[in-house]
Amino acid sequence: MEEPLKSRIQPKLYFMMDTDSQYQSNPAMVEVLEGLRLRGFHVDVGVAEELVTQPDLLNIEYDLYVVKSNTELSLSLAGVLHAQGARMVNPYWSCVTVKDKIVTSRLLRASGIPVPSSWVTGRLDLMWGVVKRTPLVIKPYRGHRGNGVRLVQTVDELSAIPQPRSPVLIQEFVAGTGDDLKVYVVGKEVFGVRKRSVGLSSEPQLEQPSKDGLPCEVSNEVRDIAVRCGEALGLGLYGLDVLETESGPKVVDLNSFPSYRGAVNAAPLITDYISACASGEIDFSPSTSLVNASR
Repeated sequence: MEEPLKSRIQPKLYFMMDTDSQYQSNPAMVEVLEGLRLRGFHVDVGVAEELVTQPDLLNIEYDLYVVKSNTELSLSLAGVLHAQGARMVNPYWSCVTVKDKIVTSRLLRASGIPVPSSWVTGRLDLMWGVVKRTPLVIKPYRGHRGNGVRLVQTVDELSAIPQPRSPVLIQEFVAGTGDDLKVYVVGKEVFGVRKRSVGLSSEPQLEQPSKDGLPCEVSNEVRDIAVRCGEALGLGLYGLDVLETESGPKVVDLNSFPSYRGAVNAAPLITDYISACASGEIDFSPSTSLVNASR
């Protein structure tokens, strides 16, 4: 008897990858892609910067798009697809929002997430009074992997910095009590990975290479904070950098769909999550908190 048409149709997934993600050398991503194919999904992978695309001819061809890249070009093309109603993980607006550290800092604080005090300005000399009270960390507002981040501890150091050509997020420096804690989240499942702290200096940092680190348990407090970060930004696959301070944990960075390096057994859960999104079992619409927290 002929097989029913429905069972012969493979759901089609498209992974939008980063140019420098080197997903083929990332064991977690290799396992996720292979796992989805074994479940009967047709999976294609593309890097926007390595393709030639006509935006006006870009139409929805896949049942689900997985936004693994956060480059400007990838997000722009994701926006073209989003405008046509494409289904995405993570949601397009969540990816765009978390890319902007200024907006993200506001949404996290409004949701009760412990984050450092933050300021924005186009004139760094206006921060002289603040740097006299506390060291500051200056971050490109759309930075990635620590690129361009610098520590400023004196007025002289602040005065030596050229006026930024694009917005920066200025945060109160927070001293951690040990190694850096990277927290990875899949839905409501939370993984902790400890990495040796590289520290900060007054010189802008170069992009930090991704290292696995050592898996670790996270406290109930950190676990709760991590889940609430996802709720605040409408994310399901994401990571956050946490500093454990004398006054408690503080979130100093947040990003969508990280590498999950060092997170033991995360790949099967990522596969489950994407599969559930494709089947409609998970509602991955952006959280209403993206609107409510801005009020």
